[in-house]
Amino acid sequence: MVADKKTHVLMVSAPLQGHLNPILKFAKSLLSRGIHVTIATTDVARSRMLKTTATATAAPSIHLEFFSDGLDLEFNRESNYDQWFESLGTKGRENLSNLITKLSQHTKFSCLILHQFMPWFIPLGARHQIPCAVLWIQPCALYSIYYRFFNKLNPFPCLHGSRDLPVELPGLPLLGLDDLPSLFLPNSPRCFTNILSVFFKAIRDDVRWVLGTSFEELEGEVVASMAGLRPTVRPVGPLVSPFLLGREEDDTKGGVKNVDLWKADESCLRWLDGRATGSVVYVSFGSIIVLSRRQIENVAEGLKRSGKPFLWVLKKGSSEKEAVELPAGFLEDVGGRGLVVNWCSQEQVLKHGAVGCFLTHCGWNSTLETIVTGVPVIAFPEWTDQPTNAKLLTDVFKVGVRMQKGDDGVVSSEEVERCIREMTDGPEAEAMAKRAAELKEAAKRAVEDGGSSHRNLDIFIADIVGKERVDE
Repeated sequence: MVADKKTHVLMVSAPLQGHLNPILKFAKSLLSRGIHVTIATTDVARSRMLKTTATATAAPSIHLEFFSDGLDLEFNRESNYDQWFESLGTKGRENLSNLITKLSQHTKFSCLILHQFMPWFIPLGARHQIPCAVLWIQPCALYSIYYRFFNKLNPFPCLHGSRDLPVELPGLPLLGLDDLPSLFLPNSPRCFTNILSVFFKAIRDDVRWVLGTSFEELEGEVVASMAGLRPTVRPVGPLVSPFLLGREEDDTKGGVKNVDLWKADESCLRWLDGRATGSVVYVSFGSIIVLSRRQIENVAEGLKRSGKPFLWVLKKGSSEKEAVELPAGFLEDVGGRGLVVNWCSQEQVLKHGAVGCFLTHCGWNSTLETIVTGVPVIAFPEWTDQPTNAKLLTDVFKVGVRMQKGDDGVVSSEEVERCIREMTDGPEAEAMAKRAAELKEAAKRAVEDGGSSHRNLDIFIADIVGKERVDE
């Protein structure tokens, strides 16, 4: 379905790369259907873009707006989540409300779209008489887990003193304590649990649609299991750049690029050009996680022992406390077999034929990108949704192996080496690569005309267009 030219939506995101990019990609999907989009995020994102020369390319149908979260730009938000969230939920909400009032003087919004980590803004939809939707930027499985936990629909015995008893939920394999998302575990900071608690209360009355960045062919069983939940989730993904799905991206018709808050090292793509097909282990732990010195040493030693070519994205910490260093002599020991860069264009890397497997933190954006490119994984989860994503990748999607931590919470160099060898030369490596290739094709079918995500997006657009016409 293509909307009429009056349809305009307002999308809101936190200023984090892993949150902004799915918002931008969904904007791309809407733009391709003739819907106009305004994206609002905080001033921090604009500041970071300017510092790193990162940009989000906007076509005539998309407009970027910024508002203050109530804190100085120099304030370290990632080290002071409690204060940041409190300010977002009070001063930030009022600043966004004022921005909506200003924009509404010349634009009638058909829908307010935000993600689950901005629950304080959901009531603004009712305040400004704009129907509200949520773009769920984690797997549908996480929506089911959180929904059932916060609404007390199912028991979670391992969270209440029975550590060895698994959690049994519809549409999912048995989940142990190490498979659950960290944000509601007893040792998780309360501010994260509170965000999700506020979210699942707010959606009962104020959210009409929950749209998933996943696709039904990937998570069909768990999606079917949620048919009775309200609001349920409709997958409209995979939300990745069009070129990963074999589509050309037309910059004259709403081309929206990724936001990169760090400057990518493009030399790694030229380095990959000189490697054999499927030979390289790509290693990246995302935009937030900073590994301990000991863990870095173990990953380095495991890579060295494996004998495999590797590309390692090792992001520098944002402070001296988070500074990272490779073991002395490591680069000399591996020679031209390995390359270490501070940041890269991950979608381009995963698309490259030289990459044979992905040692990943299992963030959901990275998970979708590796599924769409058909690259099997070595799962190295740390927090939030990553443990559950790792469980899905290994036990449900069956495209990888999961690293096991020692009693001290650190993955040994021997475990790193074991997993690399299992994924490249092990007896199940071929079967996992075949399964990854099958999911790659399924992802393409989901977004084609008549595909599951294409149909779900049609339904959503028909709803917001219909709401707009009734209001008129």
